[in-house]
Amino acid sequence: MSATLLETPFDLTTAVKNLITENDEPVDNILSEKQQRLLVHALYESWTPLPEGELEEAGAPEAKQARPFWAAANVGIFSSVYTPGIAPDVFISLDVAAPSDLTATRSYFMWEYGKAPEAVLEIVSNRKGKELEGKRKDYAKMGAIYYVVYDPFGALEKELDGDRIRVYEVGFGKRFRRRDDHQLPELGLSLTLWTGFFEGSNGEWLRWCDAAGNLLLTGHERAEKLAAKLRELGIDPAQL
Repeated sequence: MSATLLETPFDLTTAVKNLITENDEPVDNILSEKQQRLLVHALYESWTPLPEGELEEAGAPEAKQARPFWAAANVGIFSSVYTPGIAPDVFISLDVAAPSDLTATRSYFMWEYGKAPEAVLEIVSNRKGKELEGKRKDYAKMGAIYYVVYDPFGALEKELDGDRIRVYEVGFGKRFRRRDDHQLPELGLSLTLWTGFFEGSNGEWLRWCDAAGNLLLTGHERAEKLAAKLRELGIDPAQL
């Protein structure tokens, strides 16, 4: 149990221990699981969040500075000990970091971090998840700034007007309003569909882009880009 929780004026230790943080139900399909990993991996490999309260000009890396963040897939978020947790397929939370002792805290407890994640994302595989109904209201009430729905299988094609990516942004009364684009401007991120290989699988993937519209690369892609540059300079990467 974290020191923050133990120091709270209320003894929540027993309440937290009784929270259901895992239900052991294997509900994700193969594509969703791999897609979640791609989204989280690219963030940790290539993303530098914008400085707090500062808009970065595209192509101005000098405006960047180190800023902690926590990105995770299928980790429960609890707004209080009195309400059930909700586990988005992916979340991003700025100015916090995943606990160093991963055996001590199994979920994202908002009373410990003092805030909700800025962005949550759901990957739709059927209509049973209620991504456009209950979950959208839950995430708005929780305090997320952005809610992203991605529909790779076309389960909500009519409701999404044929657009398989929908980005919602919090507005008046903590209600989400649909954006006309796929931008998450307060994070300096956007989303796009990309066709290519990831972990040996060829297909269409949801990918992050930075403020300048560049793909956030995986570690493998970064290594390939560096190797290509070395070859242009007449250097064989295999000989290094």
